[in-house]
Amino acid sequence: MRRYRIVHTTSLVYDGPVRAAHNELRMTPPNEAGQTTLENRIRIRPMTWSHVYRDHWGAHVMAMESLAQHDRLDIEAISTVERSAAPLPAATCTWATVRDAAVQDRLYEWLMVSDRTRVGDGIAELVDAVRGLDSPRAAADEICGRVREAMEYRPGATAVHSTGEEAWHERAGVCQDFAHVTVGALRALGIPARYVSGYLVPRRDLEVGESATGESHAWVELWDDAWVPADPTNGTTVGDDHVVVARGRDYDDVPPFKGIYSGRATAALEVRVAFTRLA
Repeated sequence: MRRYRIVHTTSLVYDGPVRAAHNELRMTPPNEAGQTTLENRIRIRPMTWSHVYRDHWGAHVMAMESLAQHDRLDIEAISTVERSAAPLPAATCTWATVRDAAVQDRLYEWLMVSDRTRVGDGIAELVDAVRGLDSPRAAADEICGRVREAMEYRPGATAVHSTGEEAWHERAGVCQDFAHVTVGALRALGIPARYVSGYLVPRRDLEVGESATGESHAWVELWDDAWVPADPTNGTTVGDDHVVVARGRDYDDVPPFKGIYSGRATAALEVRVAFTRLA
């Protein structure tokens, strides 16, 4: 077991006054097997009206609204989370299992093609290369490995609105792009897959009491009679240094922060994520 304090700070700085800002935050890690959120506090300046709910995918969402004029919005989400590693579920699905009409109907939302996960010619070739493997799990493992091998982790190669198809064309991107390419390829094979948003502790060797600066992270989960996590960006097992925040069909379902405001000003976004190991 490991226990972390995660401080996720978001600042939106405007070059002039704005008003009527409406935003949604997904910055609260859920309680689930292998993960317990002992504390979560969200501080917002200036003070604002807020409403908390669960979205369609089960994520904890804070909707906030500020009608007072302001030139800066600061959000600080503080979470204390315990993580413990769990063994991967056994590989039990056959191709017949995932192609069963009842399974496809029940998991239809995790087979849908979106703009983010659309399979272009290049990703289609990747999919065709693994179609002959013995099982969905074997094909999924091969997809993750090939994505990891072919793509370079390069911030700035893509933008927040880029698609997996665009990232694959560049053979470069960030974790969001690696996840979109992988999810798209898995769905093209008929394997239900979902996008996971959360955090990755930046240093596995953090000592108790030690802190480090990191960032948000994204990985995938594929269905093999149970949801199986995989991290195509790092090629490592998803374990007690991964903290889940939200799941969805792609990034558009799970952004940590999104919203609109009224005013002529332009905004600059600053984000910082700090981790402290507590146990």
